[in-house]
Amino acid sequence: MMFVLLVPAVLLLAARTTLVNSVASPLTYEDKDPLTGEPVQCDRCPPGAYLRASCSSTRETQCAQCPEGSFTELWNYIDKCLRCGVCGHNQVVKKACTADSDCQCECKQGYYYREEFGMCVRHSECPSAQGVFTKGTPEKNTVCHVCSSNTFSNFSSASHNCTAHKNCIDAGLQMVLSGSTWHDSVCANCTELKDGADYLREIIPAFFVHQKMNIKRLRRIVHKLPSEDGKKKGRTSELNFSELHAQISAWAASATAKHIRQFPDMLIKSAANGSGERLQTKLNHIDAHLIEQCGLGSVAEGVESSA
Repeated sequence: MMFVLLVPAVLLLAARTTLVNSVASPLTYEDKDPLTGEPVQCDRCPPGAYLRASCSSTRETQCAQCPEGSFTELWNYIDKCLRCGVCGHNQVVKKACTADSDCQCECKQGYYYREEFGMCVRHSECPSAQGVFTKGTPEKNTVCHVCSSNTFSNFSSASHNCTAHKNCIDAGLQMVLSGSTWHDSVCANCTELKDGADYLREIIPAFFVHQKMNIKRLRRIVHKLPSEDGKKKGRTSELNFSELHAQISAWAASATAKHIRQFPDMLIKSAANGSGERLQTKLNHIDAHLIEQCGLGSVAEGVESSA
């Protein structure tokens, strides 16, 4: 959608009373002869010009070109061109103002024109587990769709579609956790086996993006993240969502398998019961698949012996 900003009210009033009436007489207007006082038909000025002097019985209409920064779009007899519009907040120039047309504006990249607000607003981001079906344009918002059973999206985006789950078998690996709409499949190499918690860490960042916890609970969880030295994280009360998610990702990448195994229980004790139980269920599935796929007697034994 292209739209033109309103020109000042005084000029609009003048334009409304003097611009062309296409039904009546598009190229002339009636005036009084300044010498005789008799009615006289004068020619209008063309688009891109304004009336410098009206006609009389002895001279024709005198028109002048609109100066830079002003315009007229219709045949007219106004004594001043209209001022060019200025694009507003979050808008860019689609077409520059010329002597015979005002500028045309559109929303800048990443924004679209929302009719009910009369302004440009940011394109919506498709949340975790959804992908972009149609990218937003200056006229329309993003259109999202739920990822299909063999695809996933583990972050919010206004530009990315769902990604196909990796195929563990084609890579010569065993699948220990099937992919969902919000995380990829998790694969294991039975000849270079790790603890089940080391596979769970792969989905922890995506897990918290998908859970959509309120910021107070997320801050409390980050503050209590277990560490090797037993120290808790520093002040988290001023961290935003992005910073909190970054801290969780950094912790998951460096935490020991022992601390990863303790994590679901820590969530439950932090009043995030549902999240803790869901994460524990994921870990149980990984452990069970490691036993089944790789022939282990007990996956957790290695963790107990290394603790």
